[in-house]
Amino acid sequence: MATEFIDRVTVHLAAGDGGNGCSSIRREKFKPLGGPDGANGGRGGDITFVVDPQTTTLLPLHHRPHLKADGGGIGKGDLRHGADGKDLIVPVPDGTVVKSPSGEILADLVGPGTEFVAAAGGRGGLGNAALASTKRKAPGFALLGEPGEEATLVLELKTIADVALVGYPSAGKSSLIAALSAAKPKIADYPFTTLVPNLGVVEAGDVRYTIADVPGLIPGASEGKGLGLEFLRHVERCAALVHVIDMATWEPGRDPVSDLEVIEAELAAYSVDLGEGANDVPLSQRPKLVALNKVDIPDGRELADIVRPDLEAAGYQVFEISAVSHAGLRELSFAMAGLVAAERERRAEREAVPQRVVIRPKAVDDKGFTIRAEHDAEGPVFRVLGDKPERWVRQTDFANGEAVGYLADRLERLGVEEALFKTGAKPGDTVVIGEGDGVVFDWDPTSVGGAELLGSRGTDLRLEEEARASRKERKAAYHERQDAKAATRAEFEKERLAERAARERAGAQPTGAESADVESADEQ
Repeated sequence: MATEFIDRVTVHLAAGDGGNGCSSIRREKFKPLGGPDGANGGRGGDITFVVDPQTTTLLPLHHRPHLKADGGGIGKGDLRHGADGKDLIVPVPDGTVVKSPSGEILADLVGPGTEFVAAAGGRGGLGNAALASTKRKAPGFALLGEPGEEATLVLELKTIADVALVGYPSAGKSSLIAALSAAKPKIADYPFTTLVPNLGVVEAGDVRYTIADVPGLIPGASEGKGLGLEFLRHVERCAALVHVIDMATWEPGRDPVSDLEVIEAELAAYSVDLGEGANDVPLSQRPKLVALNKVDIPDGRELADIVRPDLEAAGYQVFEISAVSHAGLRELSFAMAGLVAAERERRAEREAVPQRVVIRPKAVDDKGFTIRAEHDAEGPVFRVLGDKPERWVRQTDFANGEAVGYLADRLERLGVEEALFKTGAKPGDTVVIGEGDGVVFDWDPTSVGGAELLGSRGTDLRLEEEARASRKERKAAYHERQDAKAATRAEFEKERLAERAARERAGAQPTGAESADVESADEQ
């Protein structure tokens, strides 16, 4: 029989890639080189799980396990930044636990609105306008966008309930939850009628709490037999357990005491893996009540009178009930309310105690990368590992020589070259950035890392060189004209002085203007 209740799925996530930055130069009339105006790329979209009260099952993710967020837009000229990718919001039920494929708990989503970023989108690449500096006024390159995170995660739903009803199949758990609350679970006279956990809300005095009807357990449930292993996780969050024992079973080899011992053994064998902040007490140590069900049947009443002293001697609080006649249900509901109230007080006291926040600042000598020396068939290999170097490599367009030079500048400022020397690297050795194949290059520490000296900026650089040459030519022509004017003026003065000297030799008296010219020549 198919069911629409899914409480465990494996999902494959791919966050959005960041958009590439743009390399562009502003061109206007009378301004052939107006400066860089390439904009940044947009951020890739995140994939976020958010607790939605209206979602009760992981069925949508079961049908659609592959999720991908939108990528960021590319940057454009005229400082037009790329649009950010739209985040993918995935609604999940309250009580969803996010795990890695190895079983590590990454998040425990409890409470409406609680969210967890399961895969972060990639950063957008910077455009050449953002990369411009006093030394690099017109970069001819831009950074590439980072790829978004990819992950495979396991989602498990663990029911949020205060009390869990456990017991053998057909013990009357569904009938009991229907009698105590307004829930309408399926009820029939054959085993494993309940295929999904049922929740009901109960009010006892001023205490309001929820109870969960867990599918029947059998011997070996903690090892995967029957439906027990699939649904034992739904009792992990419960404050108390109620053993529902069938007083009218006709199966040979079964009796109430042995049924209780079997269920207790399965609960003890199941390990609770919730982290800090949840009810991480083992199931075998949770507060428990015993409900001897179906005492409305004569044989059931007689059997209950026989086994009750033994169970009370073992330390259990026992209630004789009937889900059909509602006998003993009031006492049972108030007893469950007492356990729930005590657990809530304990949690309130624990939350009232201020939690110590541990701050672990980054070490002073932490450079953000490490170098690991390795050896292969071709000789020594030096592997550079770190968030910054690996991210910078992903952002570099290796088809652009200037971009490669910019990467070299960044690595040198980070101290990678100095660290390689200290590790024992020599010119010509193989250096790998990142795990696996990574980015491999032959290290040459004597080469200049300046991006201006490595590669050309193409058409933009040629236009700039032509403009610079034109300015030099105009300046040289201006100085030539000034020199020619000065030479002409000097020749005119020379001729006038020669005429005056000739008149003096002839005995002529100089005029007032000529006398002033003589005095000026003497002063020079």
